[in-house]
Amino acid sequence: MTIPDLRLWQRELNQELKDILGYWQRYAPDQTNGGFYGAVGYDNVPKPNTAKGVVLNSRILWTFSSAALHTQHDDEYLPTAKRAFEYLDTYFRDRQHGGVYWMVDAKGQPTDDSKQLYGQAFAVYGLSEYYRATRHKPALDFAQEIFQAMVKHAYDRDPARHGGFIEAFARDWTEAKSYAIARKDNGESKTMNTHLHILEAFVSLLRVWPADEVKKQVRGLINNFLGQIIDPKTHRMVLFQGMNWEPRRTGISYGHDIEASWLLLEAAEVLHDADLLTKVRKESVLMAKAALSGVDPDGGMNYEYEGPDQNLPKQNPASGHWNRERSWWVMAEAMVGFMNAYQLTKEKAYLEKSAASWEYTKKHLLDTKNGEWYLGVDATGKVLGNEKISPWKCPYHNGRACIETMERIGHLIDK
Repeated sequence: MTIPDLRLWQRELNQELKDILGYWQRYAPDQTNGGFYGAVGYDNVPKPNTAKGVVLNSRILWTFSSAALHTQHDDEYLPTAKRAFEYLDTYFRDRQHGGVYWMVDAKGQPTDDSKQLYGQAFAVYGLSEYYRATRHKPALDFAQEIFQAMVKHAYDRDPARHGGFIEAFARDWTEAKSYAIARKDNGESKTMNTHLHILEAFVSLLRVWPADEVKKQVRGLINNFLGQIIDPKTHRMVLFQGMNWEPRRTGISYGHDIEASWLLLEAAEVLHDADLLTKVRKESVLMAKAALSGVDPDGGMNYEYEGPDQNLPKQNPASGHWNRERSWWVMAEAMVGFMNAYQLTKEKAYLEKSAASWEYTKKHLLDTKNGEWYLGVDATGKVLGNEKISPWKCPYHNGRACIETMERIGHLIDK
């Protein structure tokens, strides 16, 4: 593959960001019950009785706040962010016990009032970005309240266990019946997925509230990744762990590995610690290099591999299971992560992989008829799934990938 035309690529991403945001402005708002629909099909027809998740609402809040900052089009994007903030504040906020509910029904009544740390993290992420875009003090107050509840109730203070956050709790922050991301019955008390999003949320909060406790938590989370979550031999993350960080269930999650490779660097940069930044830069490149094994020649990144030996080459896995889905969010993160690796190393192979991720996405994931991205395709390009909007399908990964990659291309062009 030849080196991509950076200016053309940047223009394409700029248009794609407009298209993504326009889709959500048109099809996501629930005009009957407020907020946003919990589900919309590939035909753009809403499913009005579907429950609404805090993750979806918070990701909409973050995306439109970030878009307003990036484009400086406040009048165009902040009204949608405001709608997301007001719905989050009115229906998801637990004013009695602190934090946010996991799910509400179509009319805003809690259906799952548990305190999943994954959901708490995204609320902090969205609220922090909204405050950054608007300086609306109630948003910062709300973010601070959730942060303080997370640290008070969920942070593991046992010094022998090196910190980290317990996966979930009941509404009143007592022991949870079940976990949304992990298997509680398997002792999966700490997960890389939840910790990754807690990290990005606390980094976002630190930008607008540089409190010592937030800095301490960001530093501690980075050290958890370097010391407990990333396997030093494979430079891939252990997926599910117990209270003492002992592996409970693992495999290779290519999308999370490449996403973590750039989010960790972003976190270290915010702390302005030269020694820590050196360590993270090295690990970031090693993680991106390891993630290359999940990319096929057509540019598509496979979803995951589950098996006893994570080091087995993909061409000849002796045992285990390959999930060769090319998910919308995995392809988005691959574009950013490999671009980040190129910026760190100046190795053109990484720039080519980043560009190939975008070319694959254009060819297979963009719905040129009905808008937005498909949930995913299989290795042959067959479209998978049936919803453009769901508790998990949101404008966050692809919208963020457009913004991040555009800005990074801008730095390359400037140089």
